[in-house]
Formats: sequence, structure tokens, C-alpha cells
Amino acid sequence: MSNEGVVDNSKRQFLTTALTVVGAVGTGYLAVPFLSQMQPSAKAMAAGAPVEVDISKIEPGQLIRVAWRGKPVWVLSRTPEVLATLKTDTAKLADPDSLESDQPEYITDTLRAIKPEIFITVGLCTHLGCSPTFRPELAPADLGEDWKGGFFCPCHGSGFDLAGRVFKSVPAPTNLTVPPYRYITDTLIIIGEETEGATA
Repeated sequence: MSNEGVVDNSKRQFLTTALTVVGAVGTGYLAVPFLSQMQPSAKAMAAGAPVEVDISKIEPGQLIRVAWRGKPVWVLSRTPEVLATLKTDTAKLADPDSLESDQPEYITDTLRAIKPEIFITVGLCTHLGCSPTFRPELAPADLGEDWKGGFFCPCHGSGFDLAGRVFKSVPAPTNLTVPPYRYITDTLIIIGEETEGATA
């Protein structure tokens, strides 16, 4: 009996599998250069990706925290009473006009914000990088009767007002840092990205 016309299915299966593997490896090899171009550059990765913050539900006086570039960033909703105090109570501040501060060029007002009622700052003390605590209460026993709300660093005693401006005679040399940010809409902010004017 002749073997002509008989199909060896095991050989066919082996060849099909081998060609599939070779094709997949070749496709992967060709795809790597294209996929690598889609990855962020080293500079972009070092800078950190921008972070979107929805402030539609933030209450007056409330502080929310987000992370950007591995650092805490605070978003504070300031009340009209706080804003009035910040504009007048500057005698105890080391740099009330933020002339020595790390902040975007478009942050020029003493309130240090695009919109006065929303204050955004990196939550790290400018002394040695500890994270201050949010102390919005008035005249607490441990901070004294002159305290009108702000941020207090428990590591070495530096104090900042609710615009992140440092008080005189404390270890912190400058005001809290304001990161670059912009409004996408009235209630959506993107931190780590800025445009001309920085508003929506």
C-alpha cells in the first residue's frame, strides 16, 4: 500500500506553530521602535505628568490634597473672610508680596492665586521639606492669639498664612511654592501644566 496522498498532520501542525511564533517575534521586533516613540521623553517623565483636580464639590474653607511629581499639593477653598484678612494682615510676614518666592510669573497678586478663592501650593516647608499641618482655626492655644489660620510646620516651627506666605523669624526662608497650573473649566484645574494667561 502506497503512502502517496496521505497527509502528515503532525508535521503540518509543527510548521503552522513555528511560522506563527516567527511571525509574532517579527511583528514585535518591528513594533518596538514605533511604541518607543509613543512613550514620554525622559524630560517629561522627570517633570511628572500633569494632574487634574475637580474642585466642583470643594466647600469653603476645605483643603483637598493631591499628589504631583511625588509631592503633596494642597488645594484650598478660601472664604471671603480669609481673603479680607490676607490683604491687610502683612506686618508679620517676611515676604508679603512674594518677591522671593518660587511661583509662576502669572501669580503676581499677594493672594498668590489665579482665582483668589482657590489657593494651590506644594505642601512642603521651604526649610527642610517637612509637610506642614493645615491649621485654619483662629488663636489656638498652642499657636497663640495672633494666629489667624495658616500652615504650621511641626518639625522646626515655621508658620505660613493661608496664602502660603512665611512669617518672620522662622527657619523657612521663603514662602510655600506655587506649582504651575491652569483652569480647564471653572471647576477643573490641571496642575503641572500652564498656558498663556493660565485661565480657561
